[in-house]
Amino acid sequence: MKDFFKRLFTQAWFLQAIAFLAIGFTAAWWLRGPSGAPQSLPATDVSSTDADKATIWTCSMHPQIRRDGPGDCPICGMDLVPVKKSSGGIRTVSISANVQKLMNVQTVPVGRKYVTADVRMVGKIDYDETRLAYITAWVSGRLDRLYVDFTGVEVKKGDHMVYIYSEELYTAQQELIAALESNASRPSSRFVKPIDLAESAREKLRLLGITEEQIQEIEQRGKPNEHITIYSPVGGIVIEKLRQEGDRVRTGDRIYTVADLSQLWVQMDAYESDLAWLRYGQEVEFTTEAYPGEVFKGRVAFIDPVLNKDTRTVKVRVNVSNEDGRLKPEMFVRAVVRSKIASGGRVLDASLAGKWISPMHPEIVKNEPGDCDVCGMPLVRAESLGYVTAEPSDAAKPLVIPVSAALLTGTRAIVYVQIPNAEVPTYEGREIVLGPRAGDYYLVKTGLEEGELVVTNGNFKLDSALQISAKPSMMTPDGGGGGGAHNHGGDAMPKGKDAEMTDHSAMSLPPQVKAQMVALLDSVQAIEKAIEEAEPQKIREAFASLGQQVAAVNGIALMGDMAAQWEEFAMLLRNDSVEGESIKSLRDADRVYLVTKDHAKRFQTMFGVPHPKHEMPVETLDVPVAFRQQLDRLLSPYLAIGEGLASDDLGAATTGVDQLHRAMNSIDSRSIDAAVGKRWQAEQKSLSSITGRLSRANDLTSMRSAFALLSDEMLTIQRTFSFQSANQLFELHCPMAFDGRGATWLQTSDAVRNPYYGGSMLKCADRVEKLVVEEVGGGGRAEPHQH
Repeated sequence: MKDFFKRLFTQAWFLQAIAFLAIGFTAAWWLRGPSGAPQSLPATDVSSTDADKATIWTCSMHPQIRRDGPGDCPICGMDLVPVKKSSGGIRTVSISANVQKLMNVQTVPVGRKYVTADVRMVGKIDYDETRLAYITAWVSGRLDRLYVDFTGVEVKKGDHMVYIYSEELYTAQQELIAALESNASRPSSRFVKPIDLAESAREKLRLLGITEEQIQEIEQRGKPNEHITIYSPVGGIVIEKLRQEGDRVRTGDRIYTVADLSQLWVQMDAYESDLAWLRYGQEVEFTTEAYPGEVFKGRVAFIDPVLNKDTRTVKVRVNVSNEDGRLKPEMFVRAVVRSKIASGGRVLDASLAGKWISPMHPEIVKNEPGDCDVCGMPLVRAESLGYVTAEPSDAAKPLVIPVSAALLTGTRAIVYVQIPNAEVPTYEGREIVLGPRAGDYYLVKTGLEEGELVVTNGNFKLDSALQISAKPSMMTPDGGGGGGAHNHGGDAMPKGKDAEMTDHSAMSLPPQVKAQMVALLDSVQAIEKAIEEAEPQKIREAFASLGQQVAAVNGIALMGDMAAQWEEFAMLLRNDSVEGESIKSLRDADRVYLVTKDHAKRFQTMFGVPHPKHEMPVETLDVPVAFRQQLDRLLSPYLAIGEGLASDDLGAATTGVDQLHRAMNSIDSRSIDAAVGKRWQAEQKSLSSITGRLSRANDLTSMRSAFALLSDEMLTIQRTFSFQSANQLFELHCPMAFDGRGATWLQTSDAVRNPYYGGSMLKCADRVEKLVVEEVGGGGRAEPHQH
């Protein structure tokens, strides 16, 4: 038996080896094409001539590494390889015409046109609440007769409904008869006008629901009636019978419900993602099971302002006429709203151009201002309800791409654009910012121009080719097959100089460009300050300023590899700016800023641009030891918050926030000089703002988002002042936090406890480093070791 398993294992290993080699030869043949000519060279496939000409060396697994000569990759240890000056863009891939046919690459031009979003909904028919009437007891008494003794009966206005005996009515009738007799027996006088007691008695009977005819009958009869009849105030169908004969009722008790079914409501559910295309007054088409093939029409009369948290849908109500009575309440319907989309995601309806519509009854549409025929409210312009009724030119049409062209990465996407006039078919990957989806199209916010050819079929294969070449792609946005090592355990990653990113300050930048790049990084810092102040308008303005700074950089002055790298980061930061300008919540701001911060950090590393914050002469700050000891008070509550989040314990994290607030207020800054005090005031303001956001967090998600900002602030305090206990701390980084944007935190142990994932991925970290503090000067501040 043992020999049998040994032979089986050997055969299985042999078959696996054969399969692996076959896959490798297939991939190599595909990249080279059937003709044998190279199509897209991996980063390691260069000739000796290329190596002689190369002035920049990189790692095939980590293309963000750039050196001026050969050596080892500081991340993975692989030999660096030369990069040709004419190697094309960072995201370009070239294939032969034959391979293009085999991959079935298809393209369409990016265009401007109106697109239609079909919003499909389901729901059911319901009563029109405004056309429900209730037969109630206006007086207390006994129901001796119910003329309508079952539901579903159709009644008309004035039909008798209830025969009721009421002591209260009997007494009121006696008062009327007595008043009439008193008026008849009172002597008349031309000097004094007699008081008409009978009129007061009549009014009392009217208020009790007695009609004029009934009052006249009582007066003619001259004696009270023990019973009185209640008549229907409206016509319709009796849909509820709430009392039985012989029941005692009190004033206000409901006896019947009558519904007018000539007008009905259709209540439908719209998904959250479809709300952008729905407007008050839009025409809706719907069908029912009872009348297959027949289309009914109505108009949107109400969109519920509250989202159902369980179904993630919103109720949409449509008013529909039902004069023929064929539609029945509780019928199921399938409906569609066809929204024509203009630029900026606006809804276009040319049929409402120049029209006036009722804000309460959408079926009332007129050509000129006036009042609603139903409720009398003034009509309003259709444009005020969110419509575009006319577009001035073709330029107002939205820029759109087919859905199949976009490889989604969240709110952004990767598209592949064919480079015109290339010797061989060449495609460039490009990150763009998408607007909402409209039917089979996406609206494009930024990243593409009209007329460019985007790939609609074969884009996944092109993306795979970029991955093989260790270039940035959808699956590997930083290039290098995923961006290097990633630790899900608790072991520390390599430390010291071997883990440092290359400083490219030696790759000289033109002074003007360098100054422009410093201003760009300064605008990123301004975004962080705006987020700390928690003012959405300032945050949007700060992101807009980032876009202006990106446009101000003179990229034409850069050559070769540096120019290609700048084009890459300009694209990414420009997209950050566009998305940040439209944020609607602080959570959105945090999400976009974390992406921007990562891009800015990589940009700074790539070009060796000094960050404005690092240009401050920190060595001149003389921070007393006593003040640094006070700063240590912040560590215990900070660590408690992190441990609470790592344990998925919101209560423990909230307790840590309260402790942090008290610790922050306990710090006495009177012992420090003016320069240190000024810096502390700035950081204290940021810390206070972040603590406020933590206090307002009511769930783990929002608490973790604010904790990422707090961790950055704690590291800033460490760099600026240095905690007295800094040498007891570890700095950790999770590359997967916040949808791959990454986040850092501090611990007192190198055993990873991830606060951004908690129990779901507690040991996720790709960097665990001890904060090493070197003492400088006589008792001044300590400078943290740079990682």
